[in-house]
Amino acid sequence: MKTGRSTWRNWAGNVTARPVREVSPASAQELADAVRKAAEDGLKVKAVGTGHSFTAAAATDGVLIRPDLLTGIREIDRTAMTVTVEAGTPLKRLNAALAREGLSLTNMGDIMDQTVAGATSTGTHGTGRESASIAAQIKALELVTADGSLLTCSEKENPEVFAAARIGLGALGVVAAITFSVEPVFLLTAREEPMAFDKVTAEFDALFAENEHFEFYWFPHTGNCNTKRNNRSAGPAAPPGQISGWIEDELLSNGLFQLACSLGRAAPATIPAIAKISSRALSARTYTDIPYKVFTSPRRVRFVEMEYALPREAAVGALREVKAMIERSPLRVSFPVEVRTAPADDIALSTASGRESAYIAVHLYRGTPYQSYFTAVERIMTAHGGRPHWGKVHTRDAEYFAEVYPRFGEFTALRDRLDPERLFGNDYLRRVLGD
Repeated sequence: MKTGRSTWRNWAGNVTARPVREVSPASAQELADAVRKAAEDGLKVKAVGTGHSFTAAAATDGVLIRPDLLTGIREIDRTAMTVTVEAGTPLKRLNAALAREGLSLTNMGDIMDQTVAGATSTGTHGTGRESASIAAQIKALELVTADGSLLTCSEKENPEVFAAARIGLGALGVVAAITFSVEPVFLLTAREEPMAFDKVTAEFDALFAENEHFEFYWFPHTGNCNTKRNNRSAGPAAPPGQISGWIEDELLSNGLFQLACSLGRAAPATIPAIAKISSRALSARTYTDIPYKVFTSPRRVRFVEMEYALPREAAVGALREVKAMIERSPLRVSFPVEVRTAPADDIALSTASGRESAYIAVHLYRGTPYQSYFTAVERIMTAHGGRPHWGKVHTRDAEYFAEVYPRFGEFTALRDRLDPERLFGNDYLRRVLGD
């Protein structure tokens, strides 16, 4: 246990916190003890993952729980096809361990540095026609509640908690362990190719329907996009060559992109010209590999991000509005805009709860003033009933969420029951869930 006020910072550097003490429990029992002790001392409690959220969802001036020792696979059940993991296990370690066992998650996001609890609690997702967010693959979870008890929930056990806690924002308790559904490892063939903005948007419905996983990136100040289609494949495996993979994933997507972003921050007038070059730098390529090696990419260029989930049928219109807004404004945007999809799910505060969704994500290089760009984009998204990603920058509050989430009241009522004293509260939760 560490006492005294050291500063915690998130990955993007836009959120800091100074907790009274930090605790690193090594078991569910130690986690429960830490929660009870904080309550006795009159201190708030927040668990933190790797800090990949851009919001202050995990910030606290009370007790900060670090999950570094709460890691590893607890059990693989090949009959039920599930894996149970400790909450602090990083996704990259889970993916590698599952692959060694000949298993895989069905879908995942783009980044795998997050802990399993951090990624699921904020609704992290990839893209998929039928396969949903990481939280939607949860079969059971263990939650330490405000009274220090360990609550197991699943579709059969405490189902009303399960319906909400899979994406719980840290508001219902601290996750101790998660059981995910898994399947035998399979191969995905990725096809990446440049495509004009007008063509992608005109054919978006067909591209979505024809591919298991479709996404694209539009480069502002250009009419250029990069598309990615991932589909299951009979093989054989044909991963990117070492040199060509390094050129695409490291040199172009990280090294030169970092340089371009730094130049753009120092001299914003150069951004449109750089964007035209950047958007043409990535060439078409096809490769086949196991899922996590296709779904995820190294992301070394640090940024700040806002993302909204819209009804899927509204996405293309909203994206065209974003493009028109940038073109008529003095904004200079160095980062591509990302578009992904998800099927409807049944989790109370999932951004895809009850509706088929498409996601529009906007980013700016870390250290670049982002408020005017994000505010203008947010205005477009909220006009379409958009739901912001819980771990990304947004300005919405409980009043807004009560309108766009039909099950919002169900979640807040459960919170009142599980944490009436707001042991797990902080400023962010006060804003998004109300008091």
